[in-house]
Amino acid sequence: MAGLGQLERSVMDALWESDEPLTAYDVQERIGGDKQLAATTVLTVLGRLEKKGFVIPDRSSRPHRYRPTASRADHVAELMHEVLGDAHDRRAVLERFVGGVSAEDAAELRRLLGR
Repeated sequence: MAGLGQLERSVMDALWESDEPLTAYDVQERIGGDKQLAATTVLTVLGRLEKKGFVIPDRSSRPHRYRPTASRADHVAELMHEVLGDAHDRRAVLERFVGGVSAEDAAELRRLLGR
């Protein structure tokens, strides 16, 4: 999966936080903030995310509804694998990562690796 720009991340956050597919207007409402984005801007971002493989549109009704192709956890795990795959010294990267996690996260890693 490719990386996401700031606006793309905001749109994906809205989709990941929803239990159901969202329209561009739903997304626009959820990421509003101080400066409301135009619906056309949100639609453009959703189109880019579709091309990148991050969202699937349901075009059976109007307005179209969008849902993520994968969960946030899947996306983050893929990014972690990508970064680790690009490392020249995987051991050094893993040492730095493990050295920076909390005791709770380290315990969870040990539990997961023990399975």
